[in-house]
Amino acid sequence: MRARAMQYSTSMSSTTMRLSAAAAFIIATSTAHADVDWARGLVTAEGIGVANRAAPTPASARGPARRMAEEAARKKLAGVVGAVPIAEGGTVEAKVKADAAVKAAVEKAVANAIVIAAEPETDGSWKVTMAVPIEALRLAAVVGGPRTLASDDGAAVMVVEGAGATKPAVGYKVGGVAAAVVFVKEVPAWAKDAPRVKAKGAAKAGAIDAASGNATEATLFVI
Repeated sequence: MRARAMQYSTSMSSTTMRLSAAAAFIIATSTAHADVDWARGLVTAEGIGVANRAAPTPASARGPARRMAEEAARKKLAGVVGAVPIAEGGTVEAKVKADAAVKAAVEKAVANAIVIAAEPETDGSWKVTMAVPIEALRLAAVVGGPRTLASDDGAAVMVVEGAGATKPAVGYKVGGVAAAVVFVKEVPAWAKDAPRVKAKGAAKAGAIDAASGNATEATLFVI
């Protein structure tokens, strides 16, 4: 009877651990939050990894909880990057559905998402924020692969004035130059001394009419 009781206890303990892990994953994925930060050039998502209450110690729960948090954040990112708009029209999701190579590239960008914040809890749980660079989506969905630069001798950063009505999207060309773009409410301190060009109004058909100056495809345009 004692052996049978011990076997039953072990079985129940194993079942409890599996149920705890499953419940923790459901909580992690349901509480994840995502956002598009056009000023920082990032699509971000939060993930929560709840510590397994059946773990012997918080320290032993911390590793699995961290992995769970990152998995939850990546899952959330995969669900939101498709909604990012393309400058010429449509969305990243439309590009993904139309082209298997784009689909693979976008999935790779999500898989390679970076951790930009991680907060451990005393019980072994984790809250992480992960990000996919919007530039990675541009390269995947618009450019079709890594950039091939003819030159990187131009301006590293260029401020575009007069294009404030332009809606944030991926893949704008400024003065015919296709490069990374961020959208800000105010010019940040790190760009205040950058050269400036004047746009002739909001973008049309994915293009911003402006003199490109010495910008290249390696330039970061600040709008």
